[in-house]
Amino acid sequence: MSSQTFSWTIVGCDMVIHHKKIVALLFRGSWASSFDPSCSNLVQSLNIGEEREPNLAVLFQKFPRKKSFLFSALYAAFIFGGRHLMNKRAKFELRKPLVLWSLSLAVFSIFGAVRTGAYMLYILMTKGLKQSVCDQSFYIGPVSKFWAYAFVLSKAPELGDTIFIILRKQKLIFLHWYHHITVLLYSWYSYKDMVAGGGWFMTMNYGVHAVMYSYYALRAAGFRVSRKFAMFITLSQITQMLIGCVINYLVFSWMQQGQCHSHVQNIIWSSLMYLSYFVLFCHFFFEAYIGKTRKERKVD
Repeated sequence: MSSQTFSWTIVGCDMVIHHKKIVALLFRGSWASSFDPSCSNLVQSLNIGEEREPNLAVLFQKFPRKKSFLFSALYAAFIFGGRHLMNKRAKFELRKPLVLWSLSLAVFSIFGAVRTGAYMLYILMTKGLKQSVCDQSFYIGPVSKFWAYAFVLSKAPELGDTIFIILRKQKLIFLHWYHHITVLLYSWYSYKDMVAGGGWFMTMNYGVHAVMYSYYALRAAGFRVSRKFAMFITLSQITQMLIGCVINYLVFSWMQQGQCHSHVQNIIWSSLMYLSYFVLFCHFFFEAYIGKTRKERKVD
């Protein structure tokens, strides 16, 4: 090993050693920690005195997935109560808070997409499609486990999107709040079971949200963004739902062969969820872009 290579390994592994710090989680050398065995050898050779990771089985068992129902109930109550209260009030602008909110979620999603995407691409290229779908290492890998956990937890604060819609008295469509509630419930329950396909679901969602929240941040900041950008986002969401259905089919097929860890109930709920999203996003695309364009042409 050259001195230059060794110095880079030291840097990457130093980040891994201090992985409990947020900065390290965002910027550490994932290539070394996930794919380079020299990093793990180096860590083992150093007497760093760091405490061991908490038992992952305990972490999964203690995950408060039942609280997802509480969050969903409070969220639904806020929607109907908030809209009622805002009927007789002037709307809030909240432009700066909205920019900060959207930008924060955009940055979070971009990092998540890069980190999980790199991991999934590595598994896909080296071990194939079946392994990328069925392998549970996504939940326990040195880098991906943090982003899997962060993904699931993020579904609670993401409910805050609706607060801005209500306080700014914007149109709140069924797809918006239905999507937020069902994703929260499904992801919090599936995470504990470490079901197959989760790596694909999370990585796709990170990727779409990276683009979507970036778009929201630009719009909130007052930038004029092409309508084609919004169309691209919706088409990406439709594609995501189609791939989600395909992944569910593959999980079910390979589960019969004993190669994928999941259960029929989870696959049924996931398939119904993705199919409903597909229908709703297609309807939204037609109403927002195709139908609207036709009406504008008739006016002209």
